[in-house]
Amino acid sequence: MIFRFLESFSNQPMMLMLGVVGLAMIGGGIPPIRERIRRRKIENALPSFLEGLSDEVGAGLGIQEAMQHQAKTAPSPLGPLLEETLKESHSSSFDAALSSFATKTRSSQVQRVMHLLETAIEQNAPLQEILMNLSMDYERLNDLMNKRESELQGRGILIVLFVCIGLPGLIGFLVGLFTPASSGFQIEGFLSTFSLFFAVASAVGVAVSGRMLGRMRDTMWFVPGWMAMSMFIFLGATKLIGG
Repeated sequence: MIFRFLESFSNQPMMLMLGVVGLAMIGGGIPPIRERIRRRKIENALPSFLEGLSDEVGAGLGIQEAMQHQAKTAPSPLGPLLEETLKESHSSSFDAALSSFATKTRSSQVQRVMHLLETAIEQNAPLQEILMNLSMDYERLNDLMNKRESELQGRGILIVLFVCIGLPGLIGFLVGLFTPASSGFQIEGFLSTFSLFFAVASAVGVAVSGRMLGRMRDTMWFVPGWMAMSMFIFLGATKLIGG
């Protein structure tokens, strides 16, 4: 029965093509997601790292010794990455190690902090006070970013689920209920047109969701898959209900 149901989609080349392309493009969409999760972990750990540095400097340690100590206690991936970079600094200067660490994190927050830290060291500024102020500033910033992202992510997911799954399923159910193919209704042209409509609507919905979250380029990798999903749900609901 399942194979017979799936075989009924053999006359939908657009859906099949989008499904194949969507499966292939999922592999391209996963690395940006993993990279973003890694970067946000580093940025969320940054305030406590700066606070620890401030305490270490206030206790009389030099900035390099304080960073070496914090590298051992900071959570992953911030701690191991900093520890690895500091080990490499034995063959170069400390400033070069800070620049290398900032580059490896791929985080604009860390890069700004390291730049400010280098400037403060050059000008013999009070590091303890600067580090503590930076810690409080970035803690507030990350709290706001996390709150905003949490709110927008819920709305974005709701848009995608409604446009790509809920609406095609509802319309497909109604079409199958009131114009069943088993009763002789000829609706192939209607189904083809509406399946393309839901595919385009899904693409727009996913793009809007990605734009809301500021990750439109990353979400575009998943557009073909969601387009195929909406077509499959609409046509599948129609066939299941209408026969």
